[in-house]
Formats: sequence, structure tokens, C-alpha cells
Amino acid sequence: MKLRNILKPIKIFGVMGMLMLTQSCKDILDETVISGIGNDYMNTPKGFEDGVKAAYSSLRYYYGTQQGLTLTEYGTDIYATGADGGYKGFHFYDTQLNPTVDYLINTWDELYRGVNTCNAVIGRAPKVNISDAVKKQRIAEAKFLRAHYYYILHQQWGGVDLRLTETLSPTKDTKRASDAEMYSAIIKDLNEAIPDLEAKAQSSDYGRATKPAAETLLAKVYLAKAYSASKAADDFTKAAELCKSVINNYGFKLLDDYAQVHDENNQVNSEVVFAVQYTSDPLTNLTNNTGSVNGGNNLHLLFGMQYDVQPGMKRDVFYGRPFKRLRPTAYCLDVVFGERKNDSRYKKTFRDTWLSNNPGANLNASFDNSKSKLTFAAGDTAIFIPGYEMSKEERAKKKYQVLVPSAYNEALFPTLQKFFDTKRPDLTYEAGSRDFFVFRLADVYLMLAEAQLKANNISEATKAINAVRYRAGWPGKKDAMLITDAQMNFEMIIEERARELAGEQTRWMDLKRWGLLVERVKKYNPQAAVNVSDKHYVRPIPQTQIDRSTKGAFAQNTGY
Repeated sequence: MKLRNILKPIKIFGVMGMLMLTQSCKDILDETVISGIGNDYMNTPKGFEDGVKAAYSSLRYYYGTQQGLTLTEYGTDIYATGADGGYKGFHFYDTQLNPTVDYLINTWDELYRGVNTCNAVIGRAPKVNISDAVKKQRIAEAKFLRAHYYYILHQQWGGVDLRLTETLSPTKDTKRASDAEMYSAIIKDLNEAIPDLEAKAQSSDYGRATKPAAETLLAKVYLAKAYSASKAADDFTKAAELCKSVINNYGFKLLDDYAQVHDENNQVNSEVVFAVQYTSDPLTNLTNNTGSVNGGNNLHLLFGMQYDVQPGMKRDVFYGRPFKRLRPTAYCLDVVFGERKNDSRYKKTFRDTWLSNNPGANLNASFDNSKSKLTFAAGDTAIFIPGYEMSKEERAKKKYQVLVPSAYNEALFPTLQKFFDTKRPDLTYEAGSRDFFVFRLADVYLMLAEAQLKANNISEATKAINAVRYRAGWPGKKDAMLITDAQMNFEMIIEERARELAGEQTRWMDLKRWGLLVERVKKYNPQAAVNVSDKHYVRPIPQTQIDRSTKGAFAQNTGY
């Protein structure tokens, strides 16, 4: 059974949370994060179960949304700005990135709302009349979720207010935890959760946290810790052991074809370790805060180029509504995805062909200077992106427009196709129903390769990365994708994670973890190179948080 049942009670808690927002005193809302959960109801068995389900809802504010994508893919080495949209301070690292930005404020609030719901579940559990076995599992789910929310908060902002009990009344008594305290609390939650979660690839109630999901998150935490000032000598080894457990103990399997991973008709598959659930029900898709762009998974909007004003084309559900928020950098296309003879991932990651859905004769060419007029029947190729600088003479022989790299701009570029959602009811509809894969097996293999490389287990690192590379090879070319121990190095890890996971809300966190954000943005993202600096390894603390705390208690991050 899919987690649609888990989502339904979130409507109740979400509405209560929104009522709380409108009725509460605005100047003390932030850090207090009143849970919005009715005291009497949540203490009943049904209310407790609904509270656990509601604890998942804050994930849907961060994953599969424009605000989450802004915090995780903007301003990296592989993505630059598209023509439209705001929040470009996250790309440019300029004064637009400041403590008053609503995406920072709302994300902070929503993650803490999730934390407080988890705290309520954990704190109230002893008095709830349900079986001990179910109670242990629900507490474990809440600890997984609390650790997940604090992991995001910590990676984005550094040490934050570490609250581990339910906040029941307004307070301005806050303080920032140290990095060591943050890691200790997150690791403790996950170590306590793992034994009591279902030890299977997918929960019997699909979408609930499982033991392998918690092991994957803990591996991510140990990897981040291993590069930090709080590092321990065995962090990489611990991360590797957790990854091996996920790979070997639960029946996960890499799909044979990379394209299958992001097939919208194949959302429950052997590679998904943990997914955030979306549906076609708009009430279910609402978060209990300000929501995303009309709710739902809206990543289908954000990577599209402006195909819909080109000759022979118009906007439709299949090709999507192109918001043009992000476009791949030259480094992304030419280096990360530069090898295409053996590796299928360029072709399977980016859309390169648009068939005419608006036929006509004697149409004016727009971006292709090799021809002036075009005629299309329905279904004819209208736009093709070859991925190389096809000569003007060669382009002139084609009956369609050819978009070459020299003509790429903020409106025209290879379009990431991982998140397209053709099941939307109409061409303007923003709220997508696709699940968002938070953890998938290929990521775990790449984490294992990274941990083994850093632990100096070169052959094991090579073996792990080759599992991902072999799958990515074209038929008949898979063996050519395999690398040797001599070729295994950290640059291979950096590029392989970009190839495999482009757009999947991992890149900024990766660069931050490695301590390479500034170096690689300066090298590969000309838009951001001028301004990016060491202060950008963390985001500015929302000004609302500082204002709602006791004066001087909650320090702003340096440089903001």
C-alpha cells in the first residue's frame, strides 16, 4: 500500500497548523514552532497515528519544490540561471541572499514545525494506548524524521537551536548548538531509530521510513561529519559499512536502464530507498506552511527551456510549462556529460528533440540562422539539440531548427527531463503528482565509493563506482564504462555524482560537504565567481529568528 493513507491525516494537521499561523502572535512564532496539534486528539491512538503521519509533511516543503531546489542546486558548478524567476541571489551570491529572504524564513519555519511534530510524537508516546511494537516503530519513524530535519538545518545554516522536546508555549529562550552537538544529536536519533524500523526495502505501508532509509541518512551524516571540524577517524569507515548494509541486505537492485529510474510510470522500483510522496489530490499536496508553487512536486516546471514560442511549437502537457529557472553550465554539458559514446546519461538526462504540435507552413526561423523559413506537419521534428557545434552547412540540410551550443542562452538550452509530469490535468497546472526520490541506490553506491576512497580502500571504491557506471553504459558499451583502480580518484567521485544525480537536490550539499563550493563555483560558474566566498558555506540565519529570540542570544552567521 502506498503512503497515500499516510498523507490524508496531514490535511487535518496542516489546516490546524495554518490556523495557528494566522491566530498566533507574529513576533514570537519562529523558534517556538507551536506544533498545531490538538492536545487531546493526539493523545488518542488514532490521533497519535495521525500525528506520526503528519510528521512527514514538512519533507514536502523541501523536496520536489522550487524553494528546496533553490537551496540545493542554485549556485553550484553544474547549474546557472535561466531567463525567468527570482531568488537569483542563490545563484549570484550577492546582496539578494540576505536574512529577510522568504525562502529562508519559510524553509526554516517548516523544518522546525516538522521537528516539533516529531518531538510531540516522541514525548507523548509513553501515554498512548497502542501496542509496544507499533509504538516503538512510530517513535523510530519520528526520530528518523527529526534527524532528517536537523541534518538539513545543520547543513544549510550551521549550528541551530537543538530542541528535543515539544515546545508547548511561546518562548524567546534560544541558543545555537555547536557542530559537535548537532552531529551528536542527529547520530543518536538515527542509531536509536534503526533497530526499530522495518528491516525491508519498502515499508508494508509504502513511504514510511525503513531501516535502510535511516542507514542511508546516517551514512550521509557520517560523510558530512568526516570532512568537518568534528570529524572522527572512523567516520568514513562507518559510512561505508552503512552503505554496504543498504546495498547487500534488503534486495535493492540498480535498474538495467538509467532511463527507467525517472520513468513517471515506474515510481515504485527496486532502486528507491526513500521517497517523498505526492498525489493528484491538491489538499494532500499542501504543506502545513505557505506551501510550494500551488503544492505538489513542481520540479517539472523549473528546468524547461522556452520551446513553446518557437515555430511549429506551442505549450502542451507533454513538453511541460517551461519556467526556465535553471540551465546547465558549460562545465556540466562539456565535461560532466562530455563522454557520450559509451555513457547513455547525457541522452537520458536531457531532452534533445521536440516534435511539432503546432504545424504550419512558411514559418519564420527563430534561433537557427541556417534557414529562414520552416514548414511542419504535426509530429515532424521542430527542434533538435545535437549537443555539439553542428556546422551551418549541415544544419541547412535539416527541415527543422537545430540548437547548437553557441546559440545556448538563458532561454534556450538542453532541458533536464527527469521530472516531467504528463499526468497533470492541463498545460497550466503546476502541482505535479510524481514522488520525489530522496535516496536511491545509485546514490548509496556513490557514497560507498567516496567513503572507501577516503578510507584508502581503492579497489573497493572502484568496485562501487563501477556498479553505477556499468549500468549507465549503452548496450554493447557497458564494459567500456568500467574504470581501473589507477583511474579512481576524488575528481571521479565529484563528476560521477554530477552525472548520476544532476538536478536531484544533492549538488550544493555535496560541494559544501567537500569544502569545494567556493573553489568549484569560481572555476565553473562565471555568474557566481565574482561574489562567492567562504561565508556562503552557510546561509544567513532568518532575521525573524534573531528578532524573536532574546536580544543577542542567537548570533547571525558571519558575513551576513
